[in-house]
Formats: sequence, structure tokens, C-alpha cells
Amino acid sequence: MNLVVLGCGRVGSLLATLMSQQGHQVAVIDSEKNSFRRLGTGFSGRRVLGKGIDEEVLRAAGIMEADAFVAVTNGDNTNLMASQIAKVRFGVPKVITRVADPIRAEAYRGMGLNTLCSSLVAAGMIRAVLVDEQPVETLKIYSDLLDELK
Repeated sequence: MNLVVLGCGRVGSLLATLMSQQGHQVAVIDSEKNSFRRLGTGFSGRRVLGKGIDEEVLRAAGIMEADAFVAVTNGDNTNLMASQIAKVRFGVPKVITRVADPIRAEAYRGMGLNTLCSSLVAAGMIRAVLVDEQPVETLKIYSDLLDELK
């Protein structure tokens, strides 16, 4: 898979490293050069410095050949705008957008974007553990991911 990840924070760097280690072609875009330090030694992909809403930056990251685009910056507006560009302008088949605001997530989901609302996901998981709907052991996925990074 050719993957372009916008945002090299905690989520973006982990995702990019995991996908790279599994043999996928990955490019990471971030506007801060220092952010790329989060990429592990197993990361063999491209690092592209720039704004993810800039079409030239997206082209440099390989958006024209991308099978998937994931926007996981800390800004909802940036993630939504970049995802729309990837989907509409470049026709990327699979676009996933992280959005913190549940109302925005639902509105953009209604417009055809695959949105993942991190606030709802975290609250839902915590609630499930608190009311014993899911045992804490189901959160083992985190330790499994960390093991994959080693």
C-alpha cells in the first residue's frame, strides 16, 4: 500500500512506523522538522516538510500514487481540508480523517469523509471499562502495538 500520513505527532509517527515495518510505502508530511524525530529507526519512508493543504507538498509526498491518505494533525480544520483535497482533487481511494470535535466529525461524515473522532473513541472505551462492559484485558491491543514497534 502507498500511504501518505499528514501529521508526525504521536498518532501519525506510530502509524507511519507500523505501516513501514509491515512493508508498506509510507510518506509523512509535517510542518515542523523536529516532529520527524518521532519516527523510529524502522521507518524507511519519506519525510516531507510542509503544509498538508499545499498541493505541491502533497505531490512531493506521492499523493498521485497513494492508495490511502490519513490526516492526524492536532488541527481539525487542517485535517478536514487536507482530506477533502486528497479525496476530491487527487481521488485517493481511502481517506481517513481524525477529528476531535464530535459535531464536526458527524457533519463531515455526512459529506462523505471517513472521520474518526478521537474524543468519542476514548470516551467510549473508558466508559466501557468503567461499567464492566469490556474487561481491561481488551485494551491489550496497546501493548501488542508497542511490541510491534520494538
